[in-house]
Amino acid sequence: MSEAVTPQQPQNTEAELIAVRREKLGKLRELGIDPYGARFEVSVTPGELRADFEEGRQVKVAGRITALRDMGKSCFFQLADVLGSIQGYVSVKNLGETEAAAWKCLDRGDWIGIEGETFLTKTGEPTIKLEKFTVLSKSLRPMPDKWHGVADREIKYRKRHLDLMGNADSAAVFVKRSLMIAEIRRFLQDRGFLEVETPMLHDIAGGAAARPFETYHNALGMPLTLRIAPELFLKRLLVGGFTKIFELNRSFRNEGISRRHNPEFTMLEAYWAFSDFEEMADMVEELTCHLAEKFCGGLQIEHKDEEGNVTRTINLARPWKRAGYHDLIAAAAGDDFFTIDAAGRRARCEEKGVQISENMEDHEVIQQVFEKLVEEKTFDPCFVTRVSSELVPLAKVSPGGKTVEVYELIINGQEISPGYSELNDPDVQRARLEAQSGEETQKVDYDFIETLECGMPPAGGIGIGLDRLCMMLTGAPTIRDVVLFPLLKRKD
Repeated sequence: MSEAVTPQQPQNTEAELIAVRREKLGKLRELGIDPYGARFEVSVTPGELRADFEEGRQVKVAGRITALRDMGKSCFFQLADVLGSIQGYVSVKNLGETEAAAWKCLDRGDWIGIEGETFLTKTGEPTIKLEKFTVLSKSLRPMPDKWHGVADREIKYRKRHLDLMGNADSAAVFVKRSLMIAEIRRFLQDRGFLEVETPMLHDIAGGAAARPFETYHNALGMPLTLRIAPELFLKRLLVGGFTKIFELNRSFRNEGISRRHNPEFTMLEAYWAFSDFEEMADMVEELTCHLAEKFCGGLQIEHKDEEGNVTRTINLARPWKRAGYHDLIAAAAGDDFFTIDAAGRRARCEEKGVQISENMEDHEVIQQVFEKLVEEKTFDPCFVTRVSSELVPLAKVSPGGKTVEVYELIINGQEISPGYSELNDPDVQRARLEAQSGEETQKVDYDFIETLECGMPPAGGIGIGLDRLCMMLTGAPTIRDVVLFPLLKRKD
């Protein structure tokens, strides 16, 4: 029996479907069967069985019923979890009276455990011939339509459980994300990096220029913020003697929400003593290509629209382009962009359609030109090097003092990763943080400056926005497609 409804059939309301399922719930209890089960000993998962299938094998498999094809005295069904599915077959006449009655109480969405022997159907489909089953959880609400899944994006993001059970492609993205993060850990650990943990509650928001979420610790009687970046604590560990460290961390920024931004996000930060930004760029390039080859089938990444049409193919083939920040801007905004005065640059922005505000400083105007004319139009990988020193107060200054030893990795029109040759001169660091804070010197982390005075080795450091990296590698159009539970405005 299928729950699919043809256009000619009247469609039951959700309330009516729930009522039918509740009636079946009652029948299961009348039969002496616990509809919410207990422990079931699994010998293999649906996905594992399908991937390594052989006939004549006795198995115990548990999963959700995602399809039912009732043919009266027999039934084919699909048993699945987020990692895969396997077909099952049951001959109702071979079940006992109680089991047969219980089988008639099952629907798509229910969880069951089955025991049986594997075989291939006439069409060659790997299948389990059910000999015994256990009801593990009766679903009272119907699953999403088995053909179309959850089409409504609002429901998809607000009720991720429905998306995962109804959209195999969406579930596959989140499985891939999890496996990628595990692989990142292995990649770094194989190269001698140690994983560490640093605080999420900070008394001074540091490590990036962003607006923090503010909270208050009652017992200590002090205001705190959720971290915007772990950088300053990780550098304290370099001072303490750790030489190769990383943290996969959750960070928080109380700023806008867009297809590229979620207020809570996952970031990798890694620091390598005695290295620099160029060596860190090499490592990021190697890591990204390794992930693409392992999980995406190669270095050509297709991005598609909602109709499945390819809109862009990103080429990750090495070596990746490296180009200077100022050179890229001059190529996009005019060779004379850095020889004209600040007023001329503002006029050029108007000519090029780059929106700026009156209170922007000149370096902010330049950065806006970079973001609109360079970053948003760069799709294949590009390491943008040696940016303006005003933009990155925590990086080592290049010879000449006007730029810093930094890369910004741009792929698919957005920044994926920054990397620095880390500033380890405490006096220069103090001056730059005080200049950045302006009149608000209470926002300068002087404890961090004192730590640097104990001696931090020269080091390379990176950050990788893992949500954006997963977006790029999976072809997802929005960050909400790779974050299981994105933050949404509360519905009234």
